[in-house]
Amino acid sequence: MRKIIHCDCDCFYASVEMRDDPSLRGRPLAVGGRPETRGVIATCNYEARAFGVRSAMPTARALQLCPQLLLLPPDFERYRVASRQILAIYRDYTALVEPLSLDEAYLDVSGVDRCKGSATLMADEIRARIRAEVGITASAGIAPSKFVAKVASDWNKPDGQFVVRPDEVDAFVAALPVKKIFGVGKVTAARLQRLGVQTCGDLRAWSLAELAQAFGSFGASLYRLCRGIDERPVCPDRIRKSLSIETTYVTDLPDLAACRAELRVLIEAFRERFGRARETRPVHKAVVKIRFSDFTRTTAECVCEAPDEQVWLALLDEAHARKSRPVRLLGIGVRFAEDEGAVAGAGQISLDFAD
Repeated sequence: MRKIIHCDCDCFYASVEMRDDPSLRGRPLAVGGRPETRGVIATCNYEARAFGVRSAMPTARALQLCPQLLLLPPDFERYRVASRQILAIYRDYTALVEPLSLDEAYLDVSGVDRCKGSATLMADEIRARIRAEVGITASAGIAPSKFVAKVASDWNKPDGQFVVRPDEVDAFVAALPVKKIFGVGKVTAARLQRLGVQTCGDLRAWSLAELAQAFGSFGASLYRLCRGIDERPVCPDRIRKSLSIETTYVTDLPDLAACRAELRVLIEAFRERFGRARETRPVHKAVVKIRFSDFTRTTAECVCEAPDEQVWLALLDEAHARKSRPVRLLGIGVRFAEDEGAVAGAGQISLDFAD
């Protein structure tokens, strides 16, 4: 039986800010972009959350909910220093560490002898070391699978941990809202609720064939995860599936012509980022993403091994035509082939950008 720990620092960016300036403690605090530049909240402390402020919320909305909110710009260099310390602590317990972000990771401690082999004691010790060595708090979930461990890490936040033992998994997962299932977003959760499915226990009434018919290939994942079955391994070297770049504009782009002009700027920036990434896998798809002035989003993509300006322009035209409204965010990117068979005959990646 595997022993998986999911560790997640509590409001990481905000915690680093409060650690470095103790006068910020006890006051509603957020790290994010300015409202006049259409910024969003990257993270906020629990005092701000009491007012309804949340990560990814537009900063302007956050200030409406909490006028006294202290807003700080992100300082990623300090966050990366703290991240390196945290990851070093994780790797002191096992080589099987799968980072999910600067502060969050899965650890597979199956067979590890430290703390008498107890994953619970290891999680407690890791959290204590983060508090002592980094100066912030972390929460943890301990379970036989990644899915259950991640859910459990939220159970006793902040600065706590929760254990789901193998014989407790079935009952624990059955009571979970379906929105807790990995991959279930707002749209799928709403659809399931319309079908009378509120909990994972409710979803177990559906057969594999019924779920596949209703949700396609995702039906198999729903069938397994609602039963607490998750055999995904902890992967220390996660493979990047895509690479992209996007910009939120201070003033909406009024029409397609303005979007096409800005697309050329994005392509140049993307070329630089792609070069820094030194990615050698073949590209499988080109992607354009738009967020309109009414906050609706759309994505256009096509199979393409070497996208150029004309490919992205065509995708932009396709995506923009769906609404023909002013645009507040524009992004482009590529998806990589997941295996050699995904793009038969594809060779070394070579993106040809038109001047």
